[in-house]
Amino acid sequence: MRFDNHIVLALDDLAGDGAVEVARQLAHGLDAIKVGYPLVLTEGLAVVDRLSRVAPVICDFKVADIPAVSAMIVQRAVRAGASGVIVHGFVGHDSVAEAVAAAEGMDGFAVTEMSHPGALDYLQDRSEEMAAMAREAGAAGIIAPATRPERVSALRGIVGTDMVILSPGVGTQGGSAGTTIRAGANAVIVGRSLYRSPDPPAALQALLDDMMA
Repeated sequence: MRFDNHIVLALDDLAGDGAVEVARQLAHGLDAIKVGYPLVLTEGLAVVDRLSRVAPVICDFKVADIPAVSAMIVQRAVRAGASGVIVHGFVGHDSVAEAVAAAEGMDGFAVTEMSHPGALDYLQDRSEEMAAMAREAGAAGIIAPATRPERVSALRGIVGTDMVILSPGVGTQGGSAGTTIRAGANAVIVGRSLYRSPDPPAALQALLDDMMA
């Protein structure tokens, strides 16, 4: 996957037609669309195929299971049309490696540190180890928090320049798109501040302008 625009749209709590419409409005400035459980549990996996006709889809299923089950989940996401799948790093090297292998050439991303305050309770202390493990497992990239850009910089130092860093937490959670990209992320993940905006294209342009500042 390419991240030339540096923006991934997260579609969380919209209905299928609404999600597709917002994605179409913003497609010109997106690199990918991130789909999570709320949308898939409402619309079914078929929504992945619908959205993949607008932009590449990353299934944010935060897969966290034994290797065999992790592989099953990733395979189903890829067969539904996903270009990438997000898995949790804390499950360990065997599950992450199996998930990456099951992606069948699509991109596997490992969560190393999340954007909410509770991530400091347990994840941050081991995030650098998980980033190194994700690299060894062959992951295409990692997830690091836009709400803590210094952590993006630290994790970039672990994974090097050839892995992708996607950073959630811009907008509603307080992260800055420009600061996060300058800290080393390849793209920011933005949801509510775009799709709940009264003018989503204008909100997208504001993010693009922030990254150019």
